[in-house]
Amino acid sequence: MTRSTRAAGRRSAPRASRVRARSHRARSASKAIGLTLVSALVPGSGLLMGGRKKLGAFVLTLSIGLLLIAAYFGIAKRDSVLALAVSPRQLLIATGAVVVLGVCWIWVVVASHKLIRPVSMTYTGRLAGSMFVGLLCFAIAVPTTVAAQTVMAQRDLVGSVFKSEGNSKSATRPKVTNKNDPWAKIPRLNLLLLGADDGVGRTGVRTDTVIVASIDTKTGNTSLISLSRNWMRMPFPADSPLHKVYPDGFWDPSKGNTEQPEYYLDAMYDNIPKEHPGILGQTDNEGADAVKLAASAALGLDIDYYMQVNLAGFKQIIDALGGITVNVNYRVPIGGDYGEGPGTNGHKLPSGYIEPGANQKLDGYHALWFARGRYGLSDPSRQERQRCTIHALVNSANPQALVTKYQEIAKAGKELLRTDIPGELLGAFVQLGLKVKNAKVTNIDLDKDKNFPSGKNPDYEAMQKIVQKSLNPPAPTTKPTVKPTKKPTSGATTKKPTPTKTTPGTAENLADACAYNPSETGTGN
Repeated sequence: MTRSTRAAGRRSAPRASRVRARSHRARSASKAIGLTLVSALVPGSGLLMGGRKKLGAFVLTLSIGLLLIAAYFGIAKRDSVLALAVSPRQLLIATGAVVVLGVCWIWVVVASHKLIRPVSMTYTGRLAGSMFVGLLCFAIAVPTTVAAQTVMAQRDLVGSVFKSEGNSKSATRPKVTNKNDPWAKIPRLNLLLLGADDGVGRTGVRTDTVIVASIDTKTGNTSLISLSRNWMRMPFPADSPLHKVYPDGFWDPSKGNTEQPEYYLDAMYDNIPKEHPGILGQTDNEGADAVKLAASAALGLDIDYYMQVNLAGFKQIIDALGGITVNVNYRVPIGGDYGEGPGTNGHKLPSGYIEPGANQKLDGYHALWFARGRYGLSDPSRQERQRCTIHALVNSANPQALVTKYQEIAKAGKELLRTDIPGELLGAFVQLGLKVKNAKVTNIDLDKDKNFPSGKNPDYEAMQKIVQKSLNPPAPTTKPTVKPTKKPTSGATTKKPTPTKTTPGTAENLADACAYNPSETGTGN
């Protein structure tokens, strides 16, 4: 073989490899753009079409595997997903994983386009391909960034509101012994819900909304008990330091049996820490602990945790969710002040009203006044509207709103919530919350006419009996059914059953209590 022949052979080898590489490429720029789109929708397919079979098969298998794993955990392992959503450490890992997956996805799209596009392209074709790849990368980067920001917002919310036992202090919180199953020996979990009115122009903090939610940890069935803001003589447990200071309840006997606004329930949160700082020991929220102890003694319940809601943050949450739907049975005032009691700014008429109507969609501003408006209305009607607002808020938390507005919700949540629920129990609380959402919610009527016609001297012992009877009802007795002796004649009309009013001291289904009933006046008449 001559030298020229050997040289020609050496030159021909690389040409053959280039021909094989070109055989995998698209013949036109438009086809390359289409195949690039396919590679973005099915990661790994573009590498396979470009001739990188091993790498393409690996990426494709990995992509399908990740999708199957995500579907499996979303359907069969929802508990694990919820546990991840309330663990700051796992949320940080999830953020890193989202960013890495997004970067790898972009790399796969760019690499696939380089392998698929024709070797010889016009300037216009090359520009069009580059622009399309850029748009695909942007379309991947945006949701990846939003997902990472959402996960970090959740982590920030969890870390800010739900602190661990070691990083928070409480004088009334029970000790967690079994973090894997904290409700194993707790048939009912009792939560104190506080609505704190610390808005602009207010003096101090008033807890105008005080509700105890007693939750059956097995079924999620929940009973709500509203405490009136103007109750005096709120008792304290015998073993509490506050019982020694107020042995006859939270009031001043030297002033006589008169209305004492500074000793109302809604003044306790602000006044006890001012008058007796540190009396309960180490705590991050002495006012909430004082109200928790008083509510426990008044109702005869062991209250485990509190959840304090700032009313300004409440408005933001409802706006982020897109509003709530409620039935407005009578005119509800917007603003207005009687000029009496703690935190007042003097007598002031309402600036407007929420007019009656069924299934009204309220934004945050109007929902806030629907829950707290009281000028000219009775305190029980206000309590009922507050319970209905909670009921509507739970029902409005749909997945679409949570996904699209979550960063706004998380931001508002940091301003909205304050609690002594430890971060270690968040997973268990989320599971319990899912039960509550699909369970029965009732209201326990404490019989205002009999037990607290005024707030000066409520009958707490009678209310305790009502609570115990409602939470532990006697087993129903079955009566034998009596068959009718005569059949109704044709053409006879049957009377519809007359709706019965709720008897004081019984539990009422909250869905019924919040139904549209324009005959209600809201004044107690």
